[in-house]
Amino acid sequence: VQLQASGGGLVQPGGSLRLSCTASIRTFSTLGMGWFRRVPGKERDFVAAIDWNSETVKYANSMRGRFAISRDNAKNTVYLQMNSLTPEDTAVYYCAARSFFGSRIRSEYTYWGQGTEVTVSS
Repeated sequence: VQLQASGGGLVQPGGSLRLSCTASIRTFSTLGMGWFRRVPGKERDFVAAIDWNSETVKYANSMRGRFAISRDNAKNTVYLQMNSLTPEDTAVYYCAARSFFGSRIRSEYTYWGQGTEVTVSS
């Protein structure tokens, strides 16, 4: 499975971005998907996750209410809508995949994308 993340860039504080992650697999609809982020010198931290059928979504506490994860199984794509961005959201964002259920735990994911960089700065 190859995961291609995109949509990162430079945005001003208070702005919004939508990240996309497209998977090269016909059975995308059976995958739980997650977003993680990493700042230099730190491990990848959990951001959000979504189950294969979108029934359950999970968020890190600091993202709840600002970020929204969604998916379009017809397009093999998972999205992360990020609103009210602050400089503390600056990081490389990674998408990840595992069987069926999204997870908060980094080590439970089998496949990882290459990351897309988000910079929040004025």
